[in-house]
Amino acid sequence: MRRITANDKSTELMKRIGVVIICALTSAMSLNFFLIPAKVMSAGMNGVAQIIVALGAEHLGLHLSTGLFIFLLNIPVFALGFWKLGKDATIWSFVNVVAISLVTMIFPQGAVTDNILMNSLMGGVIVGIGAGLALKMGFTTGGMDILSLVLSKTTGNTVGKYMFILNGLIVVVAGFIFSWESALYTIICIYVMSYVVDMIHTSHQKLTVLIVTTKPDEVGKSISQRVFRGMTLLPSIGGYSGVESKTIMMVITRYELYDLEQAVLEADENAFVNMLATQSIIGRFATQDEQRTFTATGVFPEVRTQRKRR
Repeated sequence: MRRITANDKSTELMKRIGVVIICALTSAMSLNFFLIPAKVMSAGMNGVAQIIVALGAEHLGLHLSTGLFIFLLNIPVFALGFWKLGKDATIWSFVNVVAISLVTMIFPQGAVTDNILMNSLMGGVIVGIGAGLALKMGFTTGGMDILSLVLSKTTGNTVGKYMFILNGLIVVVAGFIFSWESALYTIICIYVMSYVVDMIHTSHQKLTVLIVTTKPDEVGKSISQRVFRGMTLLPSIGGYSGVESKTIMMVITRYELYDLEQAVLEADENAFVNMLATQSIIGRFATQDEQRTFTATGVFPEVRTQRKRR
């Protein structure tokens, strides 16, 4: 198995920092150049911050900073996430939100176009690029993402359901504060953003992964240290080379794709990986709680249960 060197860790750290910078720039551009001038709300805490700033300007004559309120609104959310979800799920997300807040405060505001539809579309596309890249690297843009995860864990309902409800409230409030036309364009922005995120990375879509390797033990061990998913080993023979190998078959979510890629690379640089979109599955598929248990203890929950029964 290839050892994880200091250079590997440095490269991954630089990738994460790069994504944080991109996410901060795209969020600031979306808000300051497209959404705020057109009075179209963004999704999540960014939209809530826009509403608060708009209320302060309209009723109190205060010129508040949207970036500052993005940061302030996320503080209690991250405290809740740290308590309910653990530090690994929140630290990088918090760093991401701090960067978004700072860059949004630094960037000047100015309308690129007066066309409200173009503002809605471009605002959604640009912010979706940053959010999708953040999810691909294993962290979020904070706010509603974390709140939805906590609510899902507490009640058992889906994350998507709570994200729809919370963002729906933003649309309704936007309609009352500005106009219902503005609310309709907010729906367009949120839909476009969600579509772009889905194109880059989502956690609910599943993939069937086939990994052809001559080092099945090393690859399997490396994967199990990062991803809590079952694996099936199939014998395989190279069609041209005639070399005997093993094919590891497993089903993962797109959210876990980055960790899986890193695990395979560390164990076998010459492995061949094929990913297929999976429409549906029947059978046991690890929940988020079971994933967190494995991350914290390094032990599969079902193995631990079997040991207790003995």
